Amino acid sequence: MNPLALLLLAFAMSTDAFAAAIGKGASLRNPRFIQALKIGLIFGTIEAITPLLGWLLGKFAAGYVEAWDHWLAFMLLLGLGLHMIHEGLKPEEPKQAATSTKQPFFRICLTALGTSIDAMAVGVSLAFVNVNIWLAAGLIGLATTLMVTLGVMIGRAVGSVLGHRAEIFGGVTLIAVGVWILAGHTLYA
Repeated sequence: MNPLALLLLAFAMSTDAFAAAIGKGASLRNPRFIQALKIGLIFGTIEAITPLLGWLLGKFAAGYVEAWDHWLAFMLLLGLGLHMIHEGLKPEEPKQAATSTKQPFFRICLTALGTSIDAMAVGVSLAFVNVNIWLAAGLIGLATTLMVTLGVMIGRAVGSVLGHRAEIFGGVTLIAVGVWILAGHTLYA
């Protein structure tokens, strides 16, 4: 696989994480760049690990992983999205107390995992072509870190426009990403 194809693959793998990051940024109250970068690094690390796992699985059981990856991603993102919508629909007074500039680490990791399941499937397919999996995983992680950091900062602007409804927007965004992943696998399979 040539370097340009690897770079395009890396950015293609980061698109759903970018969309989810916009939702994350919108649900945070004025995230700073350093916070956006931390979220980007979490997403990027998970997105770099999943193709490695997929590559290992591809060496053993390619068909099994590709059969369920999109459903797992959809269910994770649907659950997280519904939770965010629920939080956004709470009465204004409790919501104000719960709003902060931070997201729980576990919640960020679950969102990152949900958006990186497709990278695991890509890792499976990379097991059958001549590619340096370490380089591919590194590029995917780097592209995702950059795109998520940018997405959180864009979400910050969207969040200031949406006000207290930003968490609902973030939840809808996560659900939309999940539906997009599911549709991409079921409609084109």
